[in-house]
Amino acid sequence: IRPHPPFVVPAPYNTMYDPASGPGFARAQGRDEDAAIHPLHALAMSSQKARNFVPSADAKVSDLTEDDFRLIRSIYWGMITEMDFQLGRIWQAIKDAGMWDNTVIVLTSDHAEMMGDHFILGKGGFFDGSYHLPLVVRDPRQKARGVKINKFTEAVDIMPTLIEAMGMEVPAHLDGRALTPFLAGEEPTDWRDAAHWEHDFRSVESGKMEAHFGVDSRGLNLAVIRTERYKYVHFGGGLPPVMFDLVNDPQETRNVADDPAYLSARVELAEKLLEWRARHLDQSLALSALTDGGVAGTFALAHRA
Repeated sequence: IRPHPPFVVPAPYNTMYDPASGPGFARAQGRDEDAAIHPLHALAMSSQKARNFVPSADAKVSDLTEDDFRLIRSIYWGMITEMDFQLGRIWQAIKDAGMWDNTVIVLTSDHAEMMGDHFILGKGGFFDGSYHLPLVVRDPRQKARGVKINKFTEAVDIMPTLIEAMGMEVPAHLDGRALTPFLAGEEPTDWRDAAHWEHDFRSVESGKMEAHFGVDSRGLNLAVIRTERYKYVHFGGGLPPVMFDLVNDPQETRNVADDPAYLSARVELAEKLLEWRARHLDQSLALSALTDGGVAGTFALAHRA
């Protein structure tokens, strides 16, 4: 499951990278300033425990020092390198089986990793660090090789891409779009100009998030539209929105949602997000949770009834 908590990796990968190397972290100047971006982020900063990521660590993640974060990041890079080595073994096995030119490969991830950005670790929330994923597609039958595509893609694009790769028709109800034109060296003229995602932070079983925010389960969710210029985050439950000007603030440190200078852009983004959600919103399983003791929430209640 690498790279993934716990952040531990065997030699030689554990000392392969110098903690002092690499870029700085995307964050505000101070912890208080970063926590002020939004109450959801402030909660993450105040509640994340380092031991959930680093064995035997006894501190809050937000209290880790710059050196701590850099050391953890160097281990994480080692985990990625170990994974690259293991993938190389798989690629070689495919070649040895004579299937290299008859195999479609997709390399991606279900989420990214904050890794010290905004003084937190892990996933969730709305920052780019948690949602900017790798996506590498190799189809030996297609023309494009070693080409970097600077366009917005979404996880829902993978399924229709694989369906087309198998020569089948993509069902109309799927949310994504096949990446086949890009693999063929072409660029669609009507491709999306933004990425979208949602994050559900309700706690159906324990009710902790509901109690903290004073909002019922249906309101504890967010939706994001991310263009080249802006990111707009809309919350349920009456929680305040977030908006970043990514050109002037690429590290996402200043929430401009209430800045009058950005009002027209905010309204436009909110309308586009509303249109997107109208096409895709589904709450059919959102009020239930799988737990060690079985299913909790409305799904379980409905079936007991």
